[in-house]
Amino acid sequence: MPMDVDVQTHARTLALRSPDHLRVGPFTVRYNPDWSIKYANYAIPDQDAEPTPGELDALIAVFREHDRMPRLEFLPGWAPAVEPALLAAGFTVENRAPIMACAPDGLLTPKPVADLVIGEPATDAEFAAAALVQHHGYGGTGEPEDGTERWLRTAVGGGGVAALATVGGTPAGAGGCSVPVDGLTELAGLAVADAFRRRGIGAALSAHLTATAFERGCRVVWLEPGDADVERIYAGIGYRRIGEKLNISLDPAA
Repeated sequence: MPMDVDVQTHARTLALRSPDHLRVGPFTVRYNPDWSIKYANYAIPDQDAEPTPGELDALIAVFREHDRMPRLEFLPGWAPAVEPALLAAGFTVENRAPIMACAPDGLLTPKPVADLVIGEPATDAEFAAAALVQHHGYGGTGEPEDGTERWLRTAVGGGGVAALATVGGTPAGAGGCSVPVDGLTELAGLAVADAFRRRGIGAALSAHLTATAFERGCRVVWLEPGDADVERIYAGIGYRRIGEKLNISLDPAA
């Protein structure tokens, strides 16, 4: 199976396994009732789906009913007819994000970071600290929603990975690798606190998460870098582009 299809199958399988997912026509909606950010609420089409206007209306209605922005994340080649149908229905492309992947023989060791300690959260306080770093790292204020911490706990409980990085005892970074499916896991939610950026912590934390996933039996770790600078960091530890993901949404007022 081509790597990009492998990655899309992994994402769709996790969506189908999520406890609050919804099925609407040829779509699986990953809905998180306790986590309202758009990245945690989106639909994935079935392979080779050809949605009708009525099915798209129903999909939009489900997002509206659950107070979420109508939004999809998928690899265009997985279902080529879906993007034109969405554009015709008024959706707007957010971006076309690169997808990167790494296998065990490709992982490179980054430069060490002085006083950096990386471990897996175990206590309530450690999970809360990791969730807070992620929340603020992605532009949030105040306390994170419950879903941020729940994702980390679910990852650990399902054979994935969570990590909290500290410098001198102060939380400096966090991230995780999702529950594996058929040996694939997604590295997601990687964040470094503002005061600790540009020290190499992101690369060290990413390499730690990736290596731990391999130690736990994963054969591939994949991810979606946030921008070109972040992509360079991942490339520096051995990740390579394997495809492109479409992120597309409908304005809440539309």
